[in-house]
Amino acid sequence: MQFDTPHLIRYGITALVVGLILALRLRRMSKARPLMLERLWIIPALYALLVASLFLRLQPSLGGSALCAAALVVGGGLGWQRGKLMRLSVDPETHQLNQRASIGGLLFIVVLIAIKLVGQAEGSALHLNVVLLTQAFGTMALGLFSAMRLEMYLRGRRLLAQARAAA
Repeated sequence: MQFDTPHLIRYGITALVVGLILALRLRRMSKARPLMLERLWIIPALYALLVASLFLRLQPSLGGSALCAAALVVGGGLGWQRGKLMRLSVDPETHQLNQRASIGGLLFIVVLIAIKLVGQAEGSALHLNVVLLTQAFGTMALGLFSAMRLEMYLRGRRLLAQARAAA
């Protein structure tokens, strides 16, 4: 088995960057941050525009569209689970909704990114349609971000209502 040095260097640099981002993110994860329910739609909307641009450049075949639809559904299920991993709390005095990310949720995203990067890097060698792979992962990420934020919105709204009712 022969190793391709440029691929190893690319994987090494990617692992280093991801590791650095993880280290910085882990430091901030222990702190609760305010959660604004009215802003949760922004990231999914921006990502929907990005995914739409992927489809405008090259429209997938019928089978590719089915794959992307399935990826959207899978992403939605994964996003719902990731949303449940986010710790939400309400300050009893101010009724400020706060969020704290979980390590599990962060590692979950890192694994998905790693799979995507390896798939794209090795896609041409395996004769995979890299554009379709990018579209499928894009729609999966759209489902993930949208469902995660929807779950957080619904749970946050419920927690706020309970806190206000108890006051």
